[in-house]
Amino acid sequence: MNIIESESNTPMKTVSASIGHLLLDMGKITDKDAERILKFQKEKSMRFGEAAIALGFVTMEDINHALSYQFEYPYLSPDKTSFSHDLIAAFDPFSKQVETLRSLRTQLMLRWFERGYKAIAISSAREADGSSQLASNLAIVFSQLGERTLLIDANLRNPTQHKLFKLSNNLGLSDILAGRASTDVVVRIASLLNLSILTSGTVPPNPQELLNKEPFDKLIEHFSSQFDVIIIDTSPILSSSDAQIVSRKVGGVLITTQLNKTVLKDTEEAVTACRSLGIEVQLAVNES
Repeated sequence: MNIIESESNTPMKTVSASIGHLLLDMGKITDKDAERILKFQKEKSMRFGEAAIALGFVTMEDINHALSYQFEYPYLSPDKTSFSHDLIAAFDPFSKQVETLRSLRTQLMLRWFERGYKAIAISSAREADGSSQLASNLAIVFSQLGERTLLIDANLRNPTQHKLFKLSNNLGLSDILAGRASTDVVVRIASLLNLSILTSGTVPPNPQELLNKEPFDKLIEHFSSQFDVIIIDTSPILSSSDAQIVSRKVGGVLITTQLNKTVLKDTEEAVTACRSLGIEVQLAVNES
């Protein structure tokens, strides 16, 4: 599978790269700055990062950002990317909200992926329950764990992922299923190392039919040999049968709810609709 790279100007060096090299690659310092820092570092017996801060060339945030690449745990600076700020796991990975996401990731690893499953659908009862944002942020935290992660936007009615990651959506899932494109349209998010995205593609007149046919099964099987974790964003369960179709094919669905916003009756109806088809249901509560 050929993978297109996005945000390719981001440093891709690993733990073997020094902080100085990473800061150079990130454009935080120049060669001339580095010479001054090295001289000051030697005079004061300091670490390179400490010397760079002391001289005012970089901030502590810059050092933490470089360290994230050194230890293969990348995150993004909000002022240096076009990604949506809804991708909180990419911008603020040490926040309380992202700690909750990591807890959910652990639960899914133990309750789902450790059982041999490679893919899970993410949905909600209604449109406003935040399932697309949960799907994107979950994909990010799985990629930060070192898992080869694929995020698929299977919401062929009102797709969101291309907007969150600011990607072209000319070709995507629907076009592959219709035989108009190949898996070459998968986009690798280079700045997040282990994350790839398949956008929804052309909005089709027949989303249920496309998702229900054999090509979708074969596509998931193909991706399962390429990736460790596949997160599939789907339409709301009570809006159409799309989510149930996708969830049944992969075996399970994570239904997200919004604390003090989601109507309990809607969630109960969505859970019943899925379980009646033999779909295993996990629930996630978004407290934000």
